[in-house]
Amino acid sequence: MRNKQVIFRDFLPKGAFPKESDMEVTESTVELTGAVAEGSEGVLVKNLYLSCDPFMRNRMRKLADPSESYITSFEPGLPVTGFGVARVLESGHPNFKKGDLVWGITGWEEYSLLPVPGACFKIEHTDVPLSYYTGLLGMPGLTAYAGFIELCSPKKGETVFISAASGAVGQLVGQFAKLSGCYVVGSAGSKEKVNLLKNKLGFDEAFNYKEESDLDAALKRYFPEGIDIYFENVGGKTLDAVLLNMKLHGRISVCGMISQYNLEQPEGVHNLMQIILKRVRMEGFSVFSYYHLYPKFLEIVLPWIREGRIVYVEDTAEGLENGPAALVGLFSGRNVGKQVVLVARE
Repeated sequence: MRNKQVIFRDFLPKGAFPKESDMEVTESTVELTGAVAEGSEGVLVKNLYLSCDPFMRNRMRKLADPSESYITSFEPGLPVTGFGVARVLESGHPNFKKGDLVWGITGWEEYSLLPVPGACFKIEHTDVPLSYYTGLLGMPGLTAYAGFIELCSPKKGETVFISAASGAVGQLVGQFAKLSGCYVVGSAGSKEKVNLLKNKLGFDEAFNYKEESDLDAALKRYFPEGIDIYFENVGGKTLDAVLLNMKLHGRISVCGMISQYNLEQPEGVHNLMQIILKRVRMEGFSVFSYYHLYPKFLEIVLPWIREGRIVYVEDTAEGLENGPAALVGLFSGRNVGKQVVLVARE
């Protein structure tokens, strides 16, 4: 069978903004019978949905030291890889059989041979949209749960601020916070996204950071008594302003810093003394450290979905050939909600 693929062309220089031309859509062929070598534990899958995630930008650079990232770089000349939803066509692993639906790391191609199924989760619940396993019930959902519920231990009545709040993770943190009885404010980059946060996702307030000349003043407007919990997605000037507005014993969960990913020289943070003065706990995390909590996460979140207590917004690009544009669009805020690429319908 033909196998359309999105190939990563070459490493980006430090500070370069990713472009569609950094990836190339090509075609190869794949054998659908006998593709899994005898004795291996690999699985051959047909990809259905692919996830566009900000961390993929860091995989486009050559690492001078493996400690620079928690995940390896893409390999030039090979398909882009990332999270996706797929159906198993052939399996050498006892935990997976033909016809199973899975989510995990896969290739940006129509068919992928996955040599390490340990990074795959079998999809047991199909009464929700399959695309949710690229977001709400996949890596972003588990990220939101781990970074907010597990790290920050929210309490009813606390104040919560979320940057990049309309994205795949931020929109869920806000809803988890509301379900925890918190007061929630989010920032986003357009009027459309602000309206989404307030009118559809249930945030108490939201603002367009591009319209605020003084972020410190903006935060004081929405949090006159300060912030208990900040869920960090952007870094830079936003983090600097937040530090001035944290409450005593506040918590900052550091998920990402998308404003810094395409800078040649990252912005400095000047208000770190506030961490000492206010005894703030600031902790970075990686979702991979919380995979063991996935069953617990499902027990909590699936009922919320079925009861209609969570709203999830997706921005779907149809066709693998539109994947590069969808991925690049993340870094200019082109997407509204979770960016998904539809590769094939069931």
